[in-house]
Amino acid sequence: MLTVEQVVASHKSNMETLFGLTSKAFEGVEKIVELNLAASKAALSEVSAHTQTALSVKDAQELLALQSGLLQPLAEKAASYSRHLYDIASGTGAEFTKAVEAQAADAQHKIASLVDSAAKNAPAGSESTVAVMKSAVSAANNALESIQKAVKQATDVAEANFNAVAASASTATKAASGKKR
Repeated sequence: MLTVEQVVASHKSNMETLFGLTSKAFEGVEKIVELNLAASKAALSEVSAHTQTALSVKDAQELLALQSGLLQPLAEKAASYSRHLYDIASGTGAEFTKAVEAQAADAQHKIASLVDSAAKNAPAGSESTVAVMKSAVSAANNALESIQKAVKQATDVAEANFNAVAASASTATKAASGKKR
C-alpha cells in the first residue's frame, strides 16, 4: 500500500503542477494585456493620423479614396491581432496539455506499479482477479491515449480552419479594396 512518504510526494507534485499551471495562465493573460495595449496604442496613433488626413481633404472623391485605402490595412491588422491572440491562447493551452499529459503518465505509472505490487502479494488462486485488474488498467491507458490523439487532431483541424478563414478574409479584403479604387 501507499506509504506516508509516497502520499506527501504525490501532494507535493500536485501542488508544483498547480503552481506551474497558474504561472502559465498568468503569463498568457500578461501576453494578452501586452497585445491589447500595443493594439490600442497603434489604433490611437492611426486614428489621429487619419483624422489629420481627413481634415486636409479637399473634395468628396478624395475622401472616398482615403476611406477605401483604409479598408485593406484595417482588415490585415484585425487578422494579425486575431492571429496573435490565437497564438497566445494555443501556446497557453499547449502548456496546460503538456502538464496534464505528464500528470496522466505519472498516474498511469503509479497505478501500474500498484497493480504489480498487488499482483506480487496476492494470495494463491487470485490470478484471474489480477489479470482483470491489469486488463482494466491497460484499457484505461488505451482510452486515455485515444482521447489525447483525438484532442490533438481536433486542435490541428481547428488551427487549419483558423488559418484558412484568416487567409480567405485577407484575400477577400484585398479583392474588395482593389475593386473600389
